[in-house]
Amino acid sequence: MKELQPLNENVLLDITEDKAEQKTATGIIIPDTAKEKPQYADVVAIGNIENPGIAIGDTVVYKKFAGTEFDFEAKKYLIVPYADLLAKIVETEEI
Repeated sequence: MKELQPLNENVLLDITEDKAEQKTATGIIIPDTAKEKPQYADVVAIGNIENPGIAIGDTVVYKKFAGTEFDFEAKKYLIVPYADLLAKIVETEEI
């Protein structure tokens, strides 16, 4: 089995998209080329980073044009420098 392991201070994100068709309320199908890509993804692996503020499985927000996209074993990934991560999405309880 092959595994991706980011080097240096890089983070590997899973950006595989849901292939379900999206429709407007009136039934118009929105093509993939017209959809705006989300700028958040799940962390799959972390490179050599001292005291990272993230863990595998976290969902993070990254810069719009950050990283390098590639396909690996039928999934789509993005490898980004740790510095290009902007925030971590966390669950909180309502008060």
